[in-house]
Amino acid sequence: MQLCRTIIRRVGQISSIRPFHSSKPVAQKLDLAGIYPPIPTPFDSNENIDWLALKDNMDKWNKLPFKGYVVQGSNGEYAYMSEEERVLLVARVKKMITDNDKLLIGGSGCESTRSTIDMSNKMADAGANAVLVVTPSYYRSGMTDAAMLAHYTKVADNSQVPVIVYNCPSNTVLDLNADLITKLATHPNIIGLKDSGGDISKLGAIVYQTRQMDFQVIAGSASFLYAAYHLGCVGGIVALANVLGAECCELEALFKSGDWDAAEELQKKLIVPNIDVTRRFGVPGLKQAMDWLGYIGGRTRLPLLPLSSGDTDILRKHFKKAGFLKD
Repeated sequence: MQLCRTIIRRVGQISSIRPFHSSKPVAQKLDLAGIYPPIPTPFDSNENIDWLALKDNMDKWNKLPFKGYVVQGSNGEYAYMSEEERVLLVARVKKMITDNDKLLIGGSGCESTRSTIDMSNKMADAGANAVLVVTPSYYRSGMTDAAMLAHYTKVADNSQVPVIVYNCPSNTVLDLNADLITKLATHPNIIGLKDSGGDISKLGAIVYQTRQMDFQVIAGSASFLYAAYHLGCVGGIVALANVLGAECCELEALFKSGDWDAAEELQKKLIVPNIDVTRRFGVPGLKQAMDWLGYIGGRTRLPLLPLSSGDTDILRKHFKKAGFLKD
């Protein structure tokens, strides 16, 4: 607790940001507060989408108090999907959601701005309430602050639905800075940020610098979800929610009820399993854990390989030690 208070006090200086003005129509604002699983795409033995497995998983997730779902985030293996598959997944998942109040966020990021706009609007037409736009990164040296500002501005100008900026330096090796994100936050159709970098001081700075804007910051990992709530983040889009969704939602509920000791204890239990299904083993680890915990992970799509037997043993050991798997 003391650490969180110290971080808030040390957030840093506020830059002078010139507001962005747009003449484009503004999409309706959304309340993003809550927990979202960025759902994996199950594949069959031929690496085709296993729609029955996806429906089975959705039936289970629909019983949990999620705020919504992210389709075609990093865990969805979107980089290995065709344009048609990406849009079709949004449309199919939309039909599988049983609660109309739950949001559907489509991961529409592409390498070019033009393609991202096209994908965003196709996903909107397929039922997405908002789009999650990861930073383009192939021409990394050219992805300057000016390039990112131009990219997100044009996407937001032309997207039918609100845009959420997705900062994922572990995959893109690009880390958007707080001042740039604050400037993007002035755009009327950019409503939030999912940040998976884990720099708590930067998260605090962004929350503070955007405190008078209609902008929402979301934690991108369950490893720092508790700390993120203390700093003013509104929720989490976290891989671990796919397998421990009840626990991630419980952490949120405990924090909001003021039971911070219990929330902190639960957070500590979630850290190692979360590292395993994100940074350490990634999507193959997440899919293996899903198979153990009542879901259908399915195959990965090449070139992603399933876990080795040694890594599977490590994953099982860690989930058992945390109390989430029995002998």
